[in-house]
Amino acid sequence: MRTGPAPKPADAPFATLARIKGAHRLASVDALAAHLGLRPGMALADARAMHPGLIVADADPVAEAASLATIADWCRRFTPLAALDDSCGIMLDISGVAHLFGGEAKLCGEIEQRLAAQGFAARAGIGPSPEAAWALARFAHTNILPADVETARLPRVFGDFPLAALGLPPEKIADLAQVGLRRISDIVLRPRAPIAARFGQALLARLDALLGGSKSAISPRFEAPAYVSERRFAEGLAQSHAIDATILSLAKDLCAMLERHGEGARRLGLTLFRVDGMVKHVTVGTSRPLREPKAIARLFAERIEALGDNGLETGYGFDVIRLAALVAESDGTIQAQLAPVAGELAVTSAEPEADLADLIDRLGARLGLRRVTRLLPHGTHIPEFAVISVAASSLSPIAVARQWQAAQLPASLEAPSRPIKLLQRPEPIETIAAVPDGPPLRFRWRRMMHDVTAIEGPERIAPEWWKHANAQAESLTRDYFRAQDRDGQRFWLFREGLFNVETAQPRWYVHGLFG
Repeated sequence: MRTGPAPKPADAPFATLARIKGAHRLASVDALAAHLGLRPGMALADARAMHPGLIVADADPVAEAASLATIADWCRRFTPLAALDDSCGIMLDISGVAHLFGGEAKLCGEIEQRLAAQGFAARAGIGPSPEAAWALARFAHTNILPADVETARLPRVFGDFPLAALGLPPEKIADLAQVGLRRISDIVLRPRAPIAARFGQALLARLDALLGGSKSAISPRFEAPAYVSERRFAEGLAQSHAIDATILSLAKDLCAMLERHGEGARRLGLTLFRVDGMVKHVTVGTSRPLREPKAIARLFAERIEALGDNGLETGYGFDVIRLAALVAESDGTIQAQLAPVAGELAVTSAEPEADLADLIDRLGARLGLRRVTRLLPHGTHIPEFAVISVAASSLSPIAVARQWQAAQLPASLEAPSRPIKLLQRPEPIETIAAVPDGPPLRFRWRRMMHDVTAIEGPERIAPEWWKHANAQAESLTRDYFRAQDRDGQRFWLFREGLFNVETAQPRWYVHGLFG
């Protein structure tokens, strides 16, 4: 037994439906439906009256937008600059790339044929401006206009086009038709001032863009990287060892370009175009400007391995593989690290820092660079906030060394001792003391009683009054003690609040353990 919708007959028109102002209207039609005179916006009842065999389905704008975005990503195999327009189309900037595919005519044919093989009916148009290409793809019999065509000839080329070629809303086209304006030439041959006064300046702005009177640009989905290297194959590449070798070869070409400009990659993107139209993106980041081919190839190997057995989903193979430096920074020929020498910072060997950076990059390729962190000093006296965790790739080793050097006390001052283990949060304890504001003789922590045999302190940490308008209400003074119990266990305790000054009942906490 077969379930689901019946298959569409080959000779039956098809359209999608949308509910507009309470009525079902055609949202889109296929080529056969358009040939039979059906148009988007037509009421379903009228369409069925004209062609009872019309097959319809509910429109899904979200799924359609996602599918269009996928097609736009696939189109980046021809040029990195691909954008979506507002009418279910894709705009490509092919300046300087058409000759790579045998010319503009062959490029158009290849795009249309490849999309048809994927089940998409498409028509391409090439013009000197985005508006011209948009109109040619939808309304012209010859969909290629040479880039060197003279601007003075454009009114003659587009004169017989309908006003819909300007990309105007349907209601605006209907208003123009009521006064006898139906084609581009009807507007070109008339004075501009009355038209602008009645129909708005936007109409003339679109006309000028179509006829070359103004320049416009597209907004690509992805910014074109400064450094790109790619390989194209006559047949799909599916073997993992061949893909790895290709990535290494692309990395060598990319690093050569980076070296000529004295830069290194901080973020790299690998794009693999599958034969059947699927596109796979893999990105990795680095903790320092990188231009070592083997290191780049190793990062992508780590990242691909982290994706799992079917991470790349090679299918029938990839026929285009592209490697790009998405973010690049200036890279000095000598890397250095800082070390304190007689109170100053000096340059020493860079090999240990290079090894650390390589480890950060490899962990970041598997886990994500944001998950690989390091500790940095923080400007506060409160112990639990004295250091913060940041992405290890966000700062260079030199910047990290400078921050830790700046956080150290001068040599003339003795730094207070701190416990090896600091609790994530101070834990409250019950204490017995000789006097209310004296150190404890005994205390209970985690249900165990500890007898204090030796204690040293206090080390006072005052509230950070500059951070609070009312320091007494927001924070209390802490007096820290180093205590040892009968079993030799050493604790870092503190009393919160000055007795009869900040509070009538100071509270005690364990904050860390020594040894």
